Amino acid sequence: MSFKDWPCKRHKVFRRLFACFLCLIILVLFGILVIWLVLRPSKPEFNLQDATVVKFDLSDPNSLLSSIVQITITSHNPNDRIDIYYDRLDVYADYKGQQITAATTLPPGYQGHNDFSVWSPYINGTAVPLAPYLAVAVDREESAGFMLIYFKIDGRLRWKVGTWISGIYHINVNCPAFFTVNSTKGFQFQKTTSCSVDI
Repeated sequence: MSFKDWPCKRHKVFRRLFACFLCLIILVLFGILVIWLVLRPSKPEFNLQDATVVKFDLSDPNSLLSSIVQITITSHNPNDRIDIYYDRLDVYADYKGQQITAATTLPPGYQGHNDFSVWSPYINGTAVPLAPYLAVAVDREESAGFMLIYFKIDGRLRWKVGTWISGIYHINVNCPAFFTVNSTKGFQFQKTTSCSVDI
């Protein structure tokens, strides 16, 4: 090989190396895509099974709300090959966009594929100040005989596939609870409702 042919040969070697490197990257990305399509995790499914209002008192002069509610929430992992670690779950009550109770922390847990979990925490708020328009809305809805309260869960989870465990994902759960309110301000939960889940 003459000295003049060397740059041409070197150029061909670099082209072949680049082509091999590009093929390797494409194969790796294709493998990741196939694994993701096969193991793509489905979001856990949450349902609000029951809600019992123990206390719901609004002081008229200061618009301070005190409440105690026991709720029962179920979670189902619909995945066939993926497990879930719940690292932290905080649940609280929300009325028209305002948090009306303190957050109650649910115990962390592990949920195998197609498993169910059930939690029945008490959620309470003591002398929570309401905006004036919310105090009016509470009085109006109690007088009308119905009320809508949301129970929300804010937390973190991780996915588990075999021995591999993912990084932390944020989870938001929103559960509507419809109540009828009788003349003595007794609350009656209406029906099991499915919750929206964002991850």
